[in-house]
Amino acid sequence: MSKPLYKVTFLNSGKIYELYAGRVGSSHLWGFNEVSELMFDLHNGVVVDPTEERLRDEFGNTRVLHLPIQSIVRIEEVEKKGQSAIRDASTGEKVVTPFPMPGKPR
Repeated sequence: MSKPLYKVTFLNSGKIYELYAGRVGSSHLWGFNEVSELMFDLHNGVVVDPTEERLRDEFGNTRVLHLPIQSIVRIEEVEKKGQSAIRDASTGEKVVTPFPMPGKPR
């Protein structure tokens, strides 16, 4: 049996964060859930996804993330890792946008 993979969706400062983790459980701190073994895509060279880069900068050195129960929107056990995201809580649109592509020449 393969190791479980979890997609954790939670609210933080008016934004919805979607992270992937290898372990999720009850924390020893009352009222918190424990999320550990956070997973990020590793890109060598050019940054392909600025959202993933921002999440890695913010949570890259985190061993265990203790999230308040009321901030957690959803925890899903998934088959494979998808794209991590940061979204605006009111609109659901991605906060970090990809690098703009040049427009069509006139």
